Amino acid sequence: MTQPEHLDEILYPRIKPYDRGELLVGEGNRVYYEQCGNPEGKPVVFLHGGPGAGLSKWHRRFFDPERYRIVLLDQRGCGRSIPHASDPDADLRHNTTWHLVADLELLRRNLGIETWMVFGGSWGSALALAYAQTHPEAVSEIVLRGIFTLRRHELEWFYEGGASAIFPDLWEDFIAPIPVLERAHLIEAYHRRLADPDPAVHVPAAVAWSRWEAATLTLEHDDELVASMTEPKAATAFARIENHYFLHGGWFREGQLIGGVDAIRHIPAVIVQGRYDVCTPIMTAWDLHRAWPEAELVVVPDASHSASEPGIAAALRAATDRFAG
Repeated sequence: MTQPEHLDEILYPRIKPYDRGELLVGEGNRVYYEQCGNPEGKPVVFLHGGPGAGLSKWHRRFFDPERYRIVLLDQRGCGRSIPHASDPDADLRHNTTWHLVADLELLRRNLGIETWMVFGGSWGSALALAYAQTHPEAVSEIVLRGIFTLRRHELEWFYEGGASAIFPDLWEDFIAPIPVLERAHLIEAYHRRLADPDPAVHVPAAVAWSRWEAATLTLEHDDELVASMTEPKAATAFARIENHYFLHGGWFREGQLIGGVDAIRHIPAVIVQGRYDVCTPIMTAWDLHRAWPEAELVVVPDASHSASEPGIAAALRAATDRFAG
């Protein structure tokens, strides 16, 4: 996705990395990472969404480059990490939440970082919570956006029909590739098609899956976002990885991330949530805040899910400015 021009008035200026690399994380995986900003600044790690969405250049811009050492990475299987999940014979057995948590910890240690701020939105919020609850000693602050914890009713809301009450027209396109008799379990039905090595089968399914999400991420329809997310290679990796994680409930016990906040209660945190987020409705942010009242909840009244929406972007920048030290 190109850098949205409206963010030039909200976020920090466009910057380029001063360091790029590949981290060997095991099972044949190489994870791409980059560092931007001030090498002597406060470390922060950016966790992208999806899972499987990969990085965009504008993700670097939520942080003051003079005060932050900004670490970003493409999680396993997507972006510039290899092997890529769009490969016809992609094997996702070693792509789970707990592999990603281990990758983050390996990256932190390899970069010589003692503690870092963890910043994650959408799926990135789930990964941030999982990482912080596993390694609380390594986390200085937490900034979350569009809270998603992969509880069963969260998945059913968006992928099994709940959100069709708001987007019935887009929902028809989402279910179109699935025969009527398979529509009672859409995540499973999509899994069968996305796992098929034949591009004639998995690519149309991946594009339909990705279009449904892209078309519902923002308060107003964004043609450029939909186009970028439905490019066949990116859409295939995105849909395959997301579906793989959702089929397994993220490898979490039901309610695990909200139930585990005692491990991170002492860590300063901000939760940013769009009031009209259809992808990850405010119910989950509210449940997290009730379990973790020490974390500040910022509800943006005129926003949906995307971090590129002006109100969301401004609230995220305010949070990182506060924690910059």
